[in-house]
Amino acid sequence: MRTVRLSRRATLIRIEELTKRFGDNTVLDRVSLTVPSGCLYGLVGPGAAGKSVLLKSIVGLVTPESGRIFVGDTDVCTLSEIELQKSREQFGFLFQNYALFDYMTVGENIAFPLRRRGGFTEEQIQARVAERLAAVSLGGFEARVPGGLSGGQKKRVGVARATVATAPFVLYDEPAAGLDPVTSQKIFNLLRKEQREANATVIMVSSDIDRLLTVTDRVGMLLRGTLVFDGTTEEAKASEIPVVRQFIRGEVEGPL
Repeated sequence: MRTVRLSRRATLIRIEELTKRFGDNTVLDRVSLTVPSGCLYGLVGPGAAGKSVLLKSIVGLVTPESGRIFVGDTDVCTLSEIELQKSREQFGFLFQNYALFDYMTVGENIAFPLRRRGGFTEEQIQARVAERLAAVSLGGFEARVPGGLSGGQKKRVGVARATVATAPFVLYDEPAAGLDPVTSQKIFNLLRKEQREANATVIMVSSDIDRLLTVTDRVGMLLRGTLVFDGTTEEAKASEIPVVRQFIRGEVEGPL
């Protein structure tokens, strides 16, 4: 088995001609984009555009029909399942549907990435879990169980788990879904602060366009599986491409 290595100087994500189909449905159609090291990249687009599938492809949870995905210097499309498991240790990942373990407490859920990685004392783990919960305004929730939480609380627990290990790569799928506007902005600000402190390379999918654009460096837009825009946040705001203007600026000119 090859050793999956990561240089802190090689923390970009590069996607080349990525295509994914489910049956006759082409979900991603020759998508190519680069997320530079230390960049917070916002990925937007209407429902069923392929955004979540792209995130899952990056961590090897979905296998594309063709194309390449480089995480640092490694093409994850060439890795075995055992190698993929090692590669995923480089990632924090917030799933759209929370993906919390029902049989674990909130504290155990957040601690899971640290325990799986190893090298931390129990005291260090508990301190980090408490700090993450306080950061998402859920201090003292360690002993709660996911089944007793609201949707917004589950989302915040997911954010805490995704950021607990200070990973060089982090993928967020709708981190503010189900949250009120004030809490939503606080979450975006927190994730931006985390990203800067860790110099992490981040891709964030969100339907909350206005707040997303307050924290991004670059933006990509997917439409029916095709990347129709890739540029800086300011370029996205000023774009004259009709579908981008319609989606980013909310200008209704017909169906997407």
